[in-house]
Amino acid sequence: MSKSANNKKELPPKQREELLAVLKTRFEKNLSRHKGLEWAKVQAKLEANAEKLWSLAEMERTGGEPDVVGLDKKTGEYIFFDCSAQSPKGRVSFCYDREALDSRKEHKPKNSVVDLTAEMGVEILTEEEYFMLQKLGEFDTKSSSWLKTPAEIRELGGAIYGDRRYNRVFIGHNGAESYYSGRGFRGSLKV
Repeated sequence: MSKSANNKKELPPKQREELLAVLKTRFEKNLSRHKGLEWAKVQAKLEANAEKLWSLAEMERTGGEPDVVGLDKKTGEYIFFDCSAQSPKGRVSFCYDREALDSRKEHKPKNSVVDLTAEMGVEILTEEEYFMLQKLGEFDTKSSSWLKTPAEIRELGGAIYGDRRYNRVFIGHNGAESYYSGRGFRGSLKV
């Protein structure tokens, strides 16, 4: 991914075309995720916002398989979530945030969820968004995904995650400094 001279994150034209083709194919294969929405309108918004398209490319590059899951009626923005069946492979083995990363004396993970979402220009799914995602399919049946943790939990040293087991969605907790090869995070992006 390149950065132009004005420091904005933009994709080269060929990568932009390839990404739009991938997103269009995924959109058309999964119409139940976005009933009543039209790809042409989504594409027009994406083409008008190079930096958001770059963020979607980062979601795709790290295994998230982003797709449209709704339209924010207040802002008119399309909502994208990572829709990979399992937690994105390119984003596993991270602890929750910088404070948790810095607290580890040894065996530090390579990054934190909060730092990477900031780099990618996306948000971590909230509990509410995670439950919304799980209504669109069955996700994290063999993995789990860190979720945006409420401040009162984080202040006590914890962080939350979600997964699906036994045909039910669960929200669990761990110390924020923990990390697992089967736990990544799912992002959201509004365009």
